[in-house]
Amino acid sequence: MKIVSDKNKLIKITNNIKNLGFVPTMGAIHKGHLSLIKASNKKCKKTLVSIFINKPQFNRKKDFQKYPRTIKKDIRKLSKCNVDFIFTPSFKEMYPNGVNKKIKVISLSKKLCGRFRVGHFEAIADVIDRFIKIIKPKKIFLGEKDMQQLKIIDAFVKKNYPKIKVIGCKTIREKNGIAMSSRNNLLSNKEKITASKTYKFIKKNKRKILTKKIKSTYIKKKLFDFGVKKIDYIQILDINKLVKSRFKKDKIRIFIAYHLRSARLIDNI
Repeated sequence: MKIVSDKNKLIKITNNIKNLGFVPTMGAIHKGHLSLIKASNKKCKKTLVSIFINKPQFNRKKDFQKYPRTIKKDIRKLSKCNVDFIFTPSFKEMYPNGVNKKIKVISLSKKLCGRFRVGHFEAIADVIDRFIKIIKPKKIFLGEKDMQQLKIIDAFVKKNYPKIKVIGCKTIREKNGIAMSSRNNLLSNKEKITASKTYKFIKKNKRKILTKKIKSTYIKKKLFDFGVKKIDYIQILDINKLVKSRFKKDKIRIFIAYHLRSARLIDNI
């Protein structure tokens, strides 16, 4: 396993690898990340994991500052997972001339989380674009927990890099049902219980929610009773199109974003 922070050095090392799998992360490595690495190891000759906390995608400075930073622990975990390369660039290395304000993504970026995080998905597409130009991967592995992000990046890559394939991998959950996320490190035990109750309630009542036998006002009241502080959205959408579902045959999920005291959590169930 090679750890590289200089992009020019990385380009030289990976230049001749024809089937390179790429797993982009912001660190605080958990089992969700490890499942992406496992998928890459299975489908690709070599696997590269990036650890880079992408400041431009944060809408609030406070959120960026409190994001978990566990680089030494991350490297120890990755060393046990047959990772070939770890790329840990600095901000200047990734953004020598500042952000690209001309990045364009599909209109899906205006829905769901996009309504609350202006410019967020453009910033993610920007950093993925930069990684692609440096790494030149054959496949990029992303989790379905961030389904909206997955769909937006998939469309961006298909349009701009048609030879690269984006592969979505299923959501990995903790024993209490919470979707694995680096932000879970910010949760207190009480907040983890709230998040667990929220997931279990929606999963248990999914059919009733989809058939509208349970009103949204009742759902929100239950979540607030559990300890949720604020709900950004609860929407039923077709995951293939991420638009409001009209047909029962659609593969639909319930998308949710809500706030606890210390973190904003998203999920699709």
